[in-house]
Amino acid sequence: MWVMFGLLAWIAALTSCARLSRAAFAAGRWPDPYPDAGPPGELTLPQTAFLAGGPRRVTDLVLVRMARARRLLLAHTGWVTVVDPEPHDALERGVLAAIGSYGQARIADVHAAAAGSEPMTALGEDLARTGLAVPPEVRAAVTAGVRSVRKAGAAVLSLWLAATALAPPHVPAPAVGGWFVLPLLLVAGSLLISRLEIRHHTDWASYAGQQALARLAVPRQRTAGAVTDEHALLTALAVRGPAALPEPALRQALLGAGRRERAPQARLGE
Repeated sequence: MWVMFGLLAWIAALTSCARLSRAAFAAGRWPDPYPDAGPPGELTLPQTAFLAGGPRRVTDLVLVRMARARRLLLAHTGWVTVVDPEPHDALERGVLAAIGSYGQARIADVHAAAAGSEPMTALGEDLARTGLAVPPEVRAAVTAGVRSVRKAGAAVLSLWLAATALAPPHVPAPAVGGWFVLPLLLVAGSLLISRLEIRHHTDWASYAGQQALARLAVPRQRTAGAVTDEHALLTALAVRGPAALPEPALRQALLGAGRRERAPQARLGE
């Protein structure tokens, strides 16, 4: 029986590492499909937010921009209430649709619903087409590959413990462990290589996008009144997230929503 566990450990390690290798090979061919991508120009606030934090950061940007304009209310309890239902652009239309017809929803639910909205998808596709963002299929494949290798590592350790417990008394522990040390080293090596070589393929921004973000002038202070320019404040939010906001109430609303985030739901009441 313990030999069977050893075979299962090898199968789990080899299968997961092969999956990660295929994803890394496909990622290595990017951005060949985008040979005409030119040097990045000045980023807009939504583009900055997407490259720095993905759809969730863009949603936070839209929510804060509308809240500071008194067009919706963000409660410290993690709820958003619409005051003005008229959108000023496509992203606001997507966020308002995510809030739903009731005009009130949990911010965690808005994050989940807005991430799949048409304007958000179009924003990500435009950035990927210009080479600033990692294409979603590349990021998803690499992320899934890394996750499968991590799960395989946990499985190998569990099978090792089970095999040790079930091995006959006359079988020495080193003989049992020999079946599991090599697959465990294979998994650990794959994770190390993925962290060093393909880590950037799991980020939202490509190398060009990260360079564009690095050129931005972002305020460092967060205390109330330290940042008076609206564009500078929103830029800090886009790059650093809700922790950069000077208003404690807005920080608590967005950061608290992240801690309480649950499974994605399309809209309140559905």
